[in-house]
Amino acid sequence: MQWRANGGYPTRTEAITRRGRIALRAAKAASWASQKAGRGKGSMIGGLIALKIDPTLMSQLGRGRRTVLITGTNGKSTTTRMTAAALATLGPVATQADGANMDAGIVAALSVHPEADLAAIEVDELHLPHVSDAVAPESIVLLNLSRDQLDRVGEINMIERRLRAGLARHPDAVVVANCDDVLMTSAAYDSTNVVWVAAGSGWGLDATSCPRSGEPIAWENRTDEHGTAYQHWYSTGTDFARPTPHWWVDEETLYGPEGLVLPMKLTLPGRANRGNAAQAVAAAVALGADPGAAVAAASTVDEVAGRYRTTQVGPHSIRMLLAKNPAGWQEALSMIDPTVDGLVIAVNGQVPDGEDLSWLWDVRFEHFEGVQVVAAGERGTDLGVRLTYAGVEHTLVKDPVRAIATCPPGRVEVLANYTAFRDLNRALETGAG
Repeated sequence: MQWRANGGYPTRTEAITRRGRIALRAAKAASWASQKAGRGKGSMIGGLIALKIDPTLMSQLGRGRRTVLITGTNGKSTTTRMTAAALATLGPVATQADGANMDAGIVAALSVHPEADLAAIEVDELHLPHVSDAVAPESIVLLNLSRDQLDRVGEINMIERRLRAGLARHPDAVVVANCDDVLMTSAAYDSTNVVWVAAGSGWGLDATSCPRSGEPIAWENRTDEHGTAYQHWYSTGTDFARPTPHWWVDEETLYGPEGLVLPMKLTLPGRANRGNAAQAVAAAVALGADPGAAVAAASTVDEVAGRYRTTQVGPHSIRMLLAKNPAGWQEALSMIDPTVDGLVIAVNGQVPDGEDLSWLWDVRFEHFEGVQVVAAGERGTDLGVRLTYAGVEHTLVKDPVRAIATCPPGRVEVLANYTAFRDLNRALETGAG
């Protein structure tokens, strides 16, 4: 960036090329038209048009920022929100509000906050290598890796190898990796600057063999020097094992380097979200945030693009949960309150969900005794078959809004996959059903 004749460096916006400025104006017009037409916020269409006009725009918008990229199969949006909150203790932060984690959504997020010196950006696993090349992140957060939409994403060991190769091109980035996840540990293992976080891993079915040797992964129950129980894993075929974490959590506390101990009470439920928060705080601290302030900020996050929110619809108080793959479903099911008055499980099979729903048979639905369950969604019949074999008594009402209405008055949990969740939110907002 060159010093201007009249003094000072140009701002980030002023440094964008003429073609880039034309792209941004076209994107803004397209987003405005999309909103006026009632087609949503328009960020995606705006980003797509901008990149068609200037394919280098992401690099221009990311130039000079201190950026954290967050990726993984599950927890990306939540961890990004927590990371953005923690980084906001240092200054303004550019981030996504809607979870759009591919190129167009990332460009849209960076263009909304052009002068923010900090960025917390959610990135799809397949896109992380080239997004890293474009924005040169200061930190990269690796959450977890498991099967997800095989028709689009492909085989997970291939993704791990791509992530590993992408990280090798950015040796100066601080990699904040979940050492309880075998595949993400493998991706980060050769990096020169890794912060290991024991963020937990409730799903081990996709990491039964070593991604480096192909031999089995062995698991052992151990206790560390602080008396905290954990699962140690190691490869039986090569020198590859769970690293010692720099950060870890229990039910009440976050532990960090140099004897750091901080109470951590989150607004969001679930063990997985405590792990997400630990990685978010570790990334923010790597960029210079005060640990206590980062924990306090991350703890205020109470909903993420409609997830976890509670809304009143007639006599029903509804809490919305989203799950998109076997690991995510298993974690979300553990958050269901067994004392609720009704549980609606909604499943679609559209392209964004993955049209093959055979993964339903990998999810344990067997623990809903005493809860009134309603199967819903476009693929509610497929779900009903799975629930029947799981021994779960249920009814079938394909329209999720009507399914909620069939539940007894009181608290209703709604667990839905991607398009079912999206469509139900829209229906509740417009009062349809």
